[in-house]
Amino acid sequence: MATGGAGPQLWAVSDLHIGYAENRDLVEAMRPESDGDWLLVAGDVAETVEDIRWALKTLAGRFARVIWTPGNHELWTHPSDAVTLRGVARYEHLVEQCRELGVLTPEDPYAIWEGPGGPVAVAPLFLLYDYSFLPPGRTTKDEGLEYAYGTGVVCTDERLLHPDPYPTREEWCRARVAETERRLAELPGDLPLVPVTHWPLHRHPTEVLWYPEFAMWCGTVLTDDWHRRYPVHTAVYGHLHIPRTTRQDGVRFEEVSVGYPREWRKRQEPPGRLRRILPAEGPAL
Repeated sequence: MATGGAGPQLWAVSDLHIGYAENRDLVEAMRPESDGDWLLVAGDVAETVEDIRWALKTLAGRFARVIWTPGNHELWTHPSDAVTLRGVARYEHLVEQCRELGVLTPEDPYAIWEGPGGPVAVAPLFLLYDYSFLPPGRTTKDEGLEYAYGTGVVCTDERLLHPDPYPTREEWCRARVAETERRLAELPGDLPLVPVTHWPLHRHPTEVLWYPEFAMWCGTVLTDDWHRRYPVHTAVYGHLHIPRTTRQDGVRFEEVSVGYPREWRKRQEPPGRLRRILPAEGPAL
């Protein structure tokens, strides 16, 4: 459930992973607090198109606006999914599904939040990663992957996330970064921005990972300065399953994931709590 005050609010969540029955129940329970509430969904809703569509349809029927960007799980060509599309074709299929539901995507014009704390441009960004968050002492992707395979900490993307028609995931990432830079440059320079990504824009959130080699699948150094280059109010992301608020160069970063049941059961706070982005809840500790 959401928590906060009265009036329209901008909420965020990610990593719903509704393939787990407990997480699906959390989505069933998610409700806005006012008719004007928006919800940002920062990826990893599920692995199958059917589940992704169910979750987004459910949420779009309750919130005034739902804005989605994909995570790696949505982009998997999973053996349990009846939809066998790969890479860009799969992503485009998901965008079509969202448009049928009235859910905004990274391919749509950026919405302007005019509620409390606004106006801000809300920009769902699909950027991927390029293996440039390398483990300590490694200087190339091959060295990083060799180390990761040696430790046994290897993202399932290596088997299920296909970059077709791009030769590699990193080339797809670079194309996404270039196109996103073009679009962000078209925004008014004085309009505050809430970028919504699955993978963090900056590496600092990965510094607390138990397995630092997993950072290779968590972003790209190509966006390391975006929170300074653009007028970022709050950077929203997921993927790490470490929900928290941090600040980098004075900019607020919000990790808004639900995560797997085995993870959220260990936490003191109730599971499935939406994170309020605007109006801001207060400074990071």
